[in-house]
Amino acid sequence: MTDVLRYTAFSDDPAGGNPAGVVLDATGLDEAGMLRIAAELGYSETAFLTDPPEGLGGEPGRAFTVRYFSPKAEVPFCGHATVATAVALGERIGPGELVFATRAGTVPVSVTADGQGGLRAVLTSVEPHVEDVDPADLAEALAALDWPQADLDPAIPPRIAYAGARHLVLGAATRARLADLAYDFPRLEALMRRLDLTTVQLVHRAGPALFDVRDPFPVGGVVEDPATGAAAAAFGAYARELGLAPADAVLTLRQGEDMGRPGVLTVELRAGDSRVRVGGGGVRIG
Repeated sequence: MTDVLRYTAFSDDPAGGNPAGVVLDATGLDEAGMLRIAAELGYSETAFLTDPPEGLGGEPGRAFTVRYFSPKAEVPFCGHATVATAVALGERIGPGELVFATRAGTVPVSVTADGQGGLRAVLTSVEPHVEDVDPADLAEALAALDWPQADLDPAIPPRIAYAGARHLVLGAATRARLADLAYDFPRLEALMRRLDLTTVQLVHRAGPALFDVRDPFPVGGVVEDPATGAAAAAFGAYARELGLAPADAVLTLRQGEDMGRPGVLTVELRAGDSRVRVGGGGVRIG
């Protein structure tokens, strides 16, 4: 019988953050088996670990192949499930450096004690990039969300950002606009599948380095993701390229409050390193 662990990421409260399934030994499971477990669990993603590929690097016993499945499909990378997995491993083999081989590339993760009896994990993204959005695709996204063009924040222009998975970044002019999320699920899902998007990253700037975010996730079979590490990494790259943050910066993203599952994601940018670091706490559920 496969042992499926349940952890939440980006919170030290089991009722907060984003829950993920973690299977520390997925040896013998094929894709159908992984998808079945992810669907039965019902979380936005479940991570499945097997032995690392040859030449991955990392300390012996601290390198793994990781695959991520939503209830509907495999995804190339998932930030919150990475953090949840790293915390689960840290509890068993101790804090330190981990290396994950994912479909998106190699992802190093550092696990440290948080000083309060818990653990914190920081992942380093693959090489990110940002691209323009076709005006027709933007119009379709806004129609699916039922957002008038006037509700967009011109200081946060629409872009598609990637740091392991693709996300459409849209800026909300007001916190009230961000809070009011009632979208056309099939219509947005169809657009996202055509553009190969994992989530739509809806953003409201609450301060110079503070953002409130929400992430519709219909392609994963859920209305909304409570705390999205991959989107946070992509947004970090976006914020740097668009001038919303300096080359050296630490951004705080609050997510999940509108769902009743508050979480906090820390996004770190470093001058001279294009990769983005995303960190947060994690704790076992039940």
